[in-house]
Amino acid sequence: MEQGNYSVGLDIGTTKIVAIIGRENEYGKIEILGTGRSKSLGVHRGVVNNITQTISSIQQAVEQAELNSGLKIGSVVVGIAGQHIRSLHHSDYITRPNSEEVIDNEDLDKLCNQVYKLVMLPGEEIIHVLPQEYKVDGQSEIKEPVGMYGGRLEANFHVVVGQVSSIKNIGRCIKSAGLDLGNITLEPLASADAVLSQEEKEAGVALIDIGGGTTDLAIFKDGIIRHTSVIPFGGNVITEDIKEGCSIIEKQAELLKIKFGSAWPGENKDNEIVSIPGLRGREPKEITLKNLSKIIHARVVEIVEQVYVEIKNYGHEEQKKKLIAGIVLTGGGSQLKHLKQLVEYITGMDTRIGYPNEHLAGDSDEEVASPLYATAVGLLMNSLEAKKKNRIEHHEEEMTEEEVLVAQENDMGAKATASASAAATHTDRKSIFDKWSEKLKDFLDNAE
Repeated sequence: MEQGNYSVGLDIGTTKIVAIIGRENEYGKIEILGTGRSKSLGVHRGVVNNITQTISSIQQAVEQAELNSGLKIGSVVVGIAGQHIRSLHHSDYITRPNSEEVIDNEDLDKLCNQVYKLVMLPGEEIIHVLPQEYKVDGQSEIKEPVGMYGGRLEANFHVVVGQVSSIKNIGRCIKSAGLDLGNITLEPLASADAVLSQEEKEAGVALIDIGGGTTDLAIFKDGIIRHTSVIPFGGNVITEDIKEGCSIIEKQAELLKIKFGSAWPGENKDNEIVSIPGLRGREPKEITLKNLSKIIHARVVEIVEQVYVEIKNYGHEEQKKKLIAGIVLTGGGSQLKHLKQLVEYITGMDTRIGYPNEHLAGDSDEEVASPLYATAVGLLMNSLEAKKKNRIEHHEEEMTEEEVLVAQENDMGAKATASASAAATHTDRKSIFDKWSEKLKDFLDNAE
């Protein structure tokens, strides 16, 4: 099977690397063809800090996915997160030369391109330019201006920025692992695609993705991304606290967290004890579950309160910005017992756990439907969507070229020239990310 028929999402996390291969079935659901998972050894808080180890971990996950599916992985869509990610709001406009012509996608591209030229801090690069609302000749709150008449086209943008070095390090790892970089997507946006419904995005919702190294936030309202943030703490900090607080090794701390951990300390009695085997013949260590819950509770409260500060910064208490659908928790950390209740207690907002199963075909592996795989499924969806869009654009180009040939055969000189010009313009127009991605690929090819 050629890779044109399937896509690959690659989630490079702090604790794990997941490769997931899939395709869209006739019902519009995602059929999972294969998955691969490996321990992530070269990533700290979402940022690559050991190239060699990261390449090795990527190769392990990819080989496992290829083995499970019997398919070869070429191009991948990768997620990006980390402390270096920040977002800002920006307004910009263009003046159209002919207001008698309707606004088209070329005008929108021109406006977005203008935003990509913003001067960032040294060492930073724009990752995403996400339009929120448009204005046409002063008329505001327009979601889709294509087809409208107007001379001045304005828009508010949500701009996501990251460190160039971190982005290039991910690209270098992908290339050195023998893969092509198809696209880079902000991880909370990928997770949002996987676990949020369009109704939730319209009503207003805050997605909290708790990973190993970072906790990512994405806020939607009226179907539009309004706020993103990456908090540099995740499940690994909780494990570290258990390790220090109970004087045990990291592996034991992680197992304790998964099997007995709770975000709510009140439910455990003082006499509930778990025994941890001693190292190399030493006496076993006894730990009370109440004490374990207290350690976990203290750190989880800190993480949730930091996220809540970001939600307050967005202004969720204003009537127009109210998050009617509340909070959706996802990621591996969302599986911590009683976390949902603690988040509701701290924020006073309705909360649910987000699973990516809504987009998956009925016969999909139950493991993939876990919140643990939300980002990977979202990246796969992003890859499938990009391929679909490319196919449509390619089909439109072919149709335009056919029209040109027909016009030339009918000896309609002037019309043929105009159509040929339109075809050339369409072919030359590339999406902003295509240009950015090509720039990154050129850098990787030249950086030896």
